[in-house]
Amino acid sequence: MVPLFVLDPRLLRNGEPTSVVAELVREVRADEVHISTETTPYGRRRDDAVAASLSAAGARLIATGSPYAIGPGTLSTKAGPYRVFTPFSRSWRDHGWPAPAHGAQPTWFTGPRSDALPTPPATEVPVPECSESAALHRWAGFLEGGPRLMLASYGTARNRPDRPGASHMSTGLKYGTIHPRTMLFDIARHEAAHSAGAERYITELCWREFYADVQWHHPASAGSDYRPLPGMQYDDLTGDTAVLVEAWWAGRTRFPLVDAGMRQLLTEGWMHYRVRMVTASFLVKDLHVWWPAGARHFLAHLRDGDIASNNHGWQWCAGTGTDAAPYFRFFNPVAQGKRFDPNGDYVRRYIPELRHVPGAAVHEPWAILDGCPHVYPEPIVDRAKQRRETLARFEEGGGR
Repeated sequence: MVPLFVLDPRLLRNGEPTSVVAELVREVRADEVHISTETTPYGRRRDDAVAASLSAAGARLIATGSPYAIGPGTLSTKAGPYRVFTPFSRSWRDHGWPAPAHGAQPTWFTGPRSDALPTPPATEVPVPECSESAALHRWAGFLEGGPRLMLASYGTARNRPDRPGASHMSTGLKYGTIHPRTMLFDIARHEAAHSAGAERYITELCWREFYADVQWHHPASAGSDYRPLPGMQYDDLTGDTAVLVEAWWAGRTRFPLVDAGMRQLLTEGWMHYRVRMVTASFLVKDLHVWWPAGARHFLAHLRDGDIASNNHGWQWCAGTGTDAAPYFRFFNPVAQGKRFDPNGDYVRRYIPELRHVPGAAVHEPWAILDGCPHVYPEPIVDRAKQRRETLARFEEGGGR
């Protein structure tokens, strides 16, 4: 098991969760340990083991609440868990959620003091502060984002990677520095509460809860297909395919929108949501690689990497997730770039070798007279050919 950190302003312990928590309980003579309910497959296994070790020490592990407005596993149909988003969304909204908790701040344990917190390593790119105050400050900035009212415009602005339309609240949600109930409560009281943007934002929060619910009921879907296609063929990560995947990792596919997204991931630990779909689609449907290879790469670099949302989002792109018939879904990097980065600003921000290419032409540099062969060669694959290959594989694999 990975080390567990027990943290307050004065206390830091690390070690095996099953032993370090029990040792602390004996040290402070506690009868109960209170935690937020863990919902990931690993977290549930870990907490079951910790509960057993505490029981042997004469204490109880009490899990209360979860990092979701409605805890995973709460909603279901008469036939069982929800398998499709739209009916889950209706049930989620109808069920509702309690208002965020308000009250006195907790009194921290003041027992034996551990060593001081380690200093985080320096990075070339500043890492945003991860704290409750920072999350609440960012959230307030999004809600009251000047004359444009970022919440009201979210429905359309969220699709533009070249503009600041995203809320960037995913990191706070991942680390629990803000709770979705707080966000839903604030949205309901906001002047733009009934706008299309607010409705879209609530739907995105619901997607997060849907994927967590799917993972709760189907833990294996965290690392394998929710809807397996037994006959589907993928390329091994060897030989020419390994070279292509390395180019994808590094942002050297020579498809500008894909490369910009992968470079943003490596430099900032974040990527715009639409570009995540484009880059994921490219790996699974243009390079024919099974999605876990890409999902693991994302989780290794994303500061907001959430296993349920990330891995089920990858399956949505791959055609093996909760979507009923997604085999025909392809994200064309050129068309997506021209539509959602129409002036090419996003691409030029992350691909300096194309900063001399004006406007939307940056999405198709090989079409320019003489191209950019010395600084940005032609694409590594023929997408039209790869699309036909993918459709044939879905046909043979039973995916359509």
